[in-house]
Amino acid sequence: MKKEKRIKNIFLSSIHKDAGKTTVSLGLYQAFKEKNLKAAFMKPVGQEVVNVGEYNIDKDSYLMAEVFKCGKKYREMSPVTIGRGFTEQYIFNPRKEKLRKDIQRAFDVLKKNKDAIIVEGTGHAGVGSVVDVSNAQVAKLLNSKVIIISEGGIGKSIDEIMLNKALFDLEQVEVIGVIVNKVLPSKYYKIKKVLGRGLANKGMKLLGVLPVRPLLSAPTVEQVQHQLQMQILCGKESLQQRVRNTIVAAMEPHNMVHYLEDGTLVLASGDRIDNILLAVSSHLVREGKTFQIAGIILTGGLMPNTKIIDLLRKSSIPVLITDDDTYTVAAKVENLICKIQKTDKDKIVEVTKLIKKYVDVKTILESFK
Repeated sequence: MKKEKRIKNIFLSSIHKDAGKTTVSLGLYQAFKEKNLKAAFMKPVGQEVVNVGEYNIDKDSYLMAEVFKCGKKYREMSPVTIGRGFTEQYIFNPRKEKLRKDIQRAFDVLKKNKDAIIVEGTGHAGVGSVVDVSNAQVAKLLNSKVIIISEGGIGKSIDEIMLNKALFDLEQVEVIGVIVNKVLPSKYYKIKKVLGRGLANKGMKLLGVLPVRPLLSAPTVEQVQHQLQMQILCGKESLQQRVRNTIVAAMEPHNMVHYLEDGTLVLASGDRIDNILLAVSSHLVREGKTFQIAGIILTGGLMPNTKIIDLLRKSSIPVLITDDDTYTVAAKVENLICKIQKTDKDKIVEVTKLIKKYVDVKTILESFK
């Protein structure tokens, strides 16, 4: 009888939502490709979905399929999606075995003729317990080995890592190590040294420390517009401008000018004509530099006169409008979380560079020997 090839089966979990699982998935997938490994990806339980044909598919599965052109097996890459009302219906009508069979069947299809499979969890180890498919339970079901993704910090991070590891231990799932994400450059070497030693004291490996990259948290103007549901006044052709800095234009123009830089999103009440004109002139008069205002949001439901609107249209600056006041908008933009999309080619390139440089891919692969 032919012996079945042992696949490198990696389950990515995290200490909380948005810690960086998709970032690591993208980077590891590319790293495997560069090592001539045939890889697959799946997210067994998805909560945020996009519509693809007649199916609702997890956003991360769709992203990976589109970025790496890894076939059109969307349903296998996203076998279970938890939409509105799913949990309540499940509580009164549990379908534990069906969900698990769906996940196992999808996994078996994806792993055929593959050297490695990346399985991305949802949140921390216990997420999904309410419908009997927690990360820990799914990792056990698929016989995966786990990497826990944390964020910068020492004491709190180790506490949370060990709490998550305890759930995997209960399911007798091996945790091969930890990747720490979003570490400030000024604290990078301290975190790497101290956290590495702290985890070693607990019998765990530190597999990588990823420094913060501002680009990865920078949305495009289009993403701001979409997530905050704002109207577009003009500049639709420039919505892909990347927002690297945000200012509230409530100060006098001679003070505001010091805060304008490349990629600035200007938040201004629609009647602050002075600051609106300053933003436009700064955008147009570049003095040989690659300086560009990312966009302008006109707040308070106030609109400048038609001549100013005509000037805005001619500038090609993307301009959004909202009834919210300036400081409410500022808070919303500050707390915006924009997951990587297939159009974010600059972010995808940056992510693959980060994983290649800062993650011990060799040790991860050797964990399966």
